[in-house]
Amino acid sequence: MREILELLERDSTLSHDTIATMTGLPVEEVTAQIRAWEAAGVIRRYKAVVNWDAVEGADAGEVMAFIDVAVLPARGVGFDDVAQRISRFDEVRSVYLVSGGHDLRCTVVGSNIRAVSDFVSRKLSTIDRVQATSTHFVLATHKQDGDNFAEPEPDHRLPVTP
Repeated sequence: MREILELLERDSTLSHDTIATMTGLPVEEVTAQIRAWEAAGVIRRYKAVVNWDAVEGADAGEVMAFIDVAVLPARGVGFDDVAQRISRFDEVRSVYLVSGGHDLRCTVVGSNIRAVSDFVSRKLSTIDRVQATSTHFVLATHKQDGDNFAEPEPDHRLPVTP
């Protein structure tokens, strides 16, 4: 069954018939399993990965930043309550508990650098137990969600003929 999830994660547009063919399972079983995962919240949503830099005439219109957050843990909840509070802000796209010099890594978007800066100084840094933040602005996206945005290099190998 994990194979179904891996296929959907790679390409959410696959039909149930195609997944059934690829896994060797009956279509009815694939459909029932996907519906059960959707109902249980295992499958959270379906989405497209868009390379906005490649869309002609499209202005990215958003600035993205990774913000590392140092948090003082609390007895019984650790970092979870702060992570949940941060995740409720509209500007926040993701929050991860990470190892290393900081405790949380957040992905944040804003209309410009000033908007992200204001979010950090007025909202994020004022949360109880947030001790420090470190903001890293995204300058270019080369790969996202497993999709490489770079043009593939041409194959310069000579053809082999018998």
